[in-house]
Amino acid sequence: MKLIEDVKNAPKFWSVRLAVLSAALTAIELTLPMFSQVVPQGVFAGLSMVVAVSAAVARTIKQEALK
Repeated sequence: MKLIEDVKNAPKFWSVRLAVLSAALTAIELTLPMFSQVVPQGVFAGLSMVVAVSAAVARTIKQEALK
């Protein structure tokens, strides 16, 4: 396994940002029973899925403006 050349810029990559957001939404989903009357069941799971797919798509797009 080889790291990418600009690994120091990884936090700037949209794919990384979206993957972290997906993980956060999954963590929120785990605590959802405490908020079951506020948020309908499955909302965070659905959002997490959308963000995870977006991260996969973002990984294929070249990001020119990273500095």
